[in-house]
Parts: sequence; C-alpha cells; structure tokens
Amino acid sequence: MMKIYICPQCGWIRMVSRRKNVECHQCGNKQMRLTNLDLEKYTAMSEEERVSYADAWLYIHNRKKG
Repeated sequence: MMKIYICPQCGWIRMVSRRKNVECHQCGNKQMRLTNLDLEKYTAMSEEERVSYADAWLYIHNRKKG
C-alpha cells in the first residue's frame, strides 16, 4: 500500500510503500510525517494543488517553508 508523507520542515511530499521511517531528500530531515491523503486523491491532484496542499499543511502545523 502506497502512503503519502510530507516533510514538516520544507513541505516536500513523497510517496512510499512499506516504510515507517521516511527521510526528506529535499532538505535532509530524518523523519517525514504521514498525511491523510490517499494515493488516488494524490495522483489526481495537479502540481499546483500539491504545492497548495503542502503550503496549507505547513501553515496549519506552524512551520515556515524553505
């Protein structure tokens, strides 16, 4: 089962399967966080929608992008 993770530091989103410890290849953060997105919804999103989702996630979790 594919899962969607987001980096709590930079907002980079990554799809993974069979892993619990997921690192960010953008900023080097050692532990990304599981999102509530399912694979079908994520793959239907445009790149702009994905960026918007990441920005909103970071805002809600009081993190700054970059």
